[in-house]
Amino acid sequence: MLMHTRIVYLVRLREFQLSLSVLYWLISLPLMAVSAYRLDTPLTISLSNARTKKIALFVDVQNIYYTCREAYGRQFNYRKLWQQVSQQGEIVQAVAYAIHKGDDGQLKFQDALKHIGFEVKLKPFIQRADGSAKGDWDVGITIDVMEAAVDVDIVTLLSGDGDFDRLLVKIYQKHGVETQVYGVPSLTAKSLMDAAGQFHPIDFSLLL
Repeated sequence: MLMHTRIVYLVRLREFQLSLSVLYWLISLPLMAVSAYRLDTPLTISLSNARTKKIALFVDVQNIYYTCREAYGRQFNYRKLWQQVSQQGEIVQAVAYAIHKGDDGQLKFQDALKHIGFEVKLKPFIQRADGSAKGDWDVGITIDVMEAAVDVDIVTLLSGDGDFDRLLVKIYQKHGVETQVYGVPSLTAKSLMDAAGQFHPIDFSLLL
């Protein structure tokens, strides 16, 4: 009788242990599913919500031409620039500011810029009686940059002119836009390099 009672007890204990194991498995299954979902969810959300940055690109053509010629004796590679900038996002606006002299070389250069994707804005070259020339685009560039900064994530300026330093500071403070500058290091104003969120030195990799 005692032996029979002991056997029954052991059988029921085993059944209880098995029941606990099943119960634990049933509880753990949904928890594991939730954990897996939580591990996968952030990646799915980050990929689906990733937004391509909008970039506005502005080129002070005269400044870039003369600084590259003085420092390297070579011309700037605008196609390589476009490829490099495009890696950061979508170029939604690109303007090249140049002086129009009417010669065939300039017309071909302007057509090449348009083919790459630039809008080319021209000012007539004015030769004063004293021999000096007029034709800078500082005011025009400033106005266009201020207007573009409202709608883009990155403003990229190609120039070494220190007159644009306050412009970059202003659009960053007012709109929170990223600011980048491309320029020949030895011929770019320090104040402009300091004002930019990021300075890209023009070296041989960006030359023809």
